[in-house]
Amino acid sequence: MTLTTARIPPEWAPHKALWTAWPSAADLWGEDLEPARAEVAAMIRALADGGERVRVLAHGREAEASAKLALGKSAEVSPGAFGDIWFRDTGPIFTRDGAALGFRFNGWGGKYVLPHDETVAGRLAAAAGVELIAHDFILEGGAIEMDGEGTLLTTRQCVLNPNRNAWSEAQAEAALKRALGVSKVLWLDDGLMNDHTDGHIDNIARFVAPGRVVCQAPSGDDPNATVLDEIARALEAMTDAQGRQLEVIRIPSPGFVPDEDGDAVPASHMNFIIGDGAVVVPVYSESGDGAVKALAPLFPGRKVLGLPSHAILTGGGSFHCITQQEPA
Repeated sequence: MTLTTARIPPEWAPHKALWTAWPSAADLWGEDLEPARAEVAAMIRALADGGERVRVLAHGREAEASAKLALGKSAEVSPGAFGDIWFRDTGPIFTRDGAALGFRFNGWGGKYVLPHDETVAGRLAAAAGVELIAHDFILEGGAIEMDGEGTLLTTRQCVLNPNRNAWSEAQAEAALKRALGVSKVLWLDDGLMNDHTDGHIDNIARFVAPGRVVCQAPSGDDPNATVLDEIARALEAMTDAQGRQLEVIRIPSPGFVPDEDGDAVPASHMNFIIGDGAVVVPVYSESGDGAVKALAPLFPGRKVLGLPSHAILTGGGSFHCITQQEPA
C-alpha cells in the first residue's frame, strides 16, 4: 500500500479508540510507580466517562493485573511489551485512510533508549488491525502538531536537532510534507527549560481548531517567561496552510514547578489530551484552575477538567505524551 497523501485528522476529530499504557517498570518509576498509576487511572476514567474507548497496554503480569483492577470497565487492558509509557512518541500516527505511520525512535536523541520501545508502533498497528507504513527518519509524535487542514507546527530545537536527523530545515520540511500529507510547516524555535525531548511542541503550543492556537502566558516567577512570550509573538505573525492569520489564545502557565532538588521541571498545561467527550488538562499548581477555565470555552460539547500529573511528570511528560488517538 502506498499513500501519496496521508490524511491525519486533528485530535478533536472523532476517535475510534485512544491508546495509552500502564506504568509498568518498577525500576524506572521507583517510589512514583503507584502515584503515577493513580494519575493515569484518573485520566482514563475521565476520558471513558466522556464516551472514549480507551485501550491500554500493560507490560508484565503484575502490571496487567494492576491495570485491570484499577480500571475495571473504564478501559480494555491487553498485555504488550514496551520500554515506557510515552506512546505519543513511540507509537504510530494513525491516519483516516486505515493505516498507521511509523517512524524511527532513538530515545529522544539517545537519552533514554529502552528495550521494546522500537516495537510499539508495529504492536499498536497490529492490535488496531491496520497496516504500518514505516518511514526512515526519526520523529516523535509529541514533536508535531497538526490542524487537519494542511498545517503542521513544530520546533527547530527538536526536529532540526543533530541528535535526531542530519538534515536541513528544507529537507525536514520536505520529509514531513511527504510523510504526513501536510502542505505548510510552521517553525517555532525553543521549548521549555529542562525538557529532555528538546522542545516538543505539545508542551508549548496546540491547535484547538483550524486557525486557532493555544499557548501559555507566564505565571509568577516563571523560568520560561521569555520563551513563552517569544512563542506567542512568533505565532501571532504566522499564517496557516489556508492563508488564515493564526488566532493566538494564551492561558496561564504553571509557573515555577521544582523537582526534589529544586530545579525547574517542564510542567505545562499544554499537554492536555482531547477525547471525544472530555479534555483532560494536567495541573500542578493553583494556575491549573485558570488554565482549565480558559480552555473550557474552546471545546464546546466537551467537559474540560484538570487532573494532577505530578507523578507522571517525574517520568518526563504528561497526559498527551502517554496517549495516541486512532481516528474513526
